[in-house]
Amino acid sequence: MVTNAAAAWCYCPPAVALADEKQGFSKRLRDSLKRAGVRHGSPAGIARDFNLRYEGTPVTPQAVRKWLGGQALPSQDKMRALALWLDTSPHWLRFGEGEGSPPRVRQETAAYRVESGWVGKKYDALSDSHKKMIVELILALLRLEGKR
Repeated sequence: MVTNAAAAWCYCPPAVALADEKQGFSKRLRDSLKRAGVRHGSPAGIARDFNLRYEGTPVTPQAVRKWLGGQALPSQDKMRALALWLDTSPHWLRFGEGEGSPPRVRQETAAYRVESGWVGKKYDALSDSHKKMIVELILALLRLEGKR
């Protein structure tokens, strides 16, 4: 049994409804996307750009739509990836408390971590028609970049 004297020294912050937390996150996410210069207005574009930077299970455009609409919150690992991408702190993005933009290096491009030899092994596993498509794609990209 808890007495009134024991409860008097315990600080309990006022409860915030989950719906309000989701709406607050949504606003901070939209503001951070704008501040970071993310020009994709569509959830599909945002999901694509996010997935290029995130090593876990990809998010769907529907998930991003829920984030932007204040209907859902991302998991903590996705929150950290969003914060890194958008150059803000995960705590601020989630709760709106603390610094919104601590000094850090912003991840401008996707991070690809491929072991040496992985691409060759995957290429060898493809059918001949798919191998031809890959070679054509590589040649097209090289031409596009003026390297061939």
